Amino acid sequence: MDLTAHGVTDVFKWWLFMATDIIGELTFGDSFRMLEIGKKNQYSLDMERLISLQPYRMKYPFLVKIARYVPLPAIKDTAKAEGRLQTYAMQSVDRYKKLISQNPSNPKQTLFTKLFDEKSGMSYSDIIQEARGYIVAGSDTTAVTLTYLTYSVCRDNRVREKLVAELATIPEPVTDKSLRDLPYLNQVINETLRLYTAVPFGLPRLVPPEGAQFNGYHVPGGATVSTQAYSLHRDHAIFPDPDNFNPERWVNTTKEMKDASLPFGGGSRICLGIHLARMELRLATALFFRALPNARPSAKEDMTANDMEMQSFFLMAPQGHRCIIET
Repeated sequence: MDLTAHGVTDVFKWWLFMATDIIGELTFGDSFRMLEIGKKNQYSLDMERLISLQPYRMKYPFLVKIARYVPLPAIKDTAKAEGRLQTYAMQSVDRYKKLISQNPSNPKQTLFTKLFDEKSGMSYSDIIQEARGYIVAGSDTTAVTLTYLTYSVCRDNRVREKLVAELATIPEPVTDKSLRDLPYLNQVINETLRLYTAVPFGLPRLVPPEGAQFNGYHVPGGATVSTQAYSLHRDHAIFPDPDNFNPERWVNTTKEMKDASLPFGGGSRICLGIHLARMELRLATALFFRALPNARPSAKEDMTANDMEMQSFFLMAPQGHRCIIET
């Protein structure tokens, strides 16, 4: 991570670039080269716009179709961003198809390799839709989590020093295998995921027509139900002093804590990228604090606590869309 001449940097921006490049490499065999560019481009600006409007895109898809005909600049700009997202997905898939054609007997293995097999039964259009989902879900969620982890650790000297001391025991080269069982590192990650869940609100589900029984209650058919991770993660009975960032609460994890912890969802709809996300979180956290053991929130910039207020439309992000850290 390249710091400015003043020794400060916006980690939110760099974590987003890193996560976007990783999902590009793993999914399509080639990164988006965001880290090389080093600044926000049209792609990242489109992501910011579309994420803030995700609830409307999900609930009212017809609005996206008619938005291009509405003469309001903000709405038309959003429709253009939606179109560009489709283009990004198509370009990414086509690049990988080209890689496969160059070596069809032994193509570069990615998360999408098997989708191109005839046995998958997926059409080109289906693959494009999957690509759109991967681009969004695999970048911002990880970047937001890493941003709040960095901020929370950096602003608490006790937590930072304890984490840095544990990470210093790991020999070079740092690998995920060497980090997987580090107790405090994983406690820090679990606490970040609890307090700053990237998708904090529940996705709605429709109860079947015959209704259902839940925890002794009858839920009528046709009702809309959902479970909010934000609320569960702040249950005083399960997580005492729930608004406090306290990694040590995960030293003795209770069954109630495990059951209430849903940063990646749960059940059959649990996030498919849970293991990849945790691997990224472990490696990124370890490499960052080994390189910058004295990192702290910047006093040189006009960043305030309001910048880090959680703002959620669908995916959560810092209100100020930045997190300035100095060394």
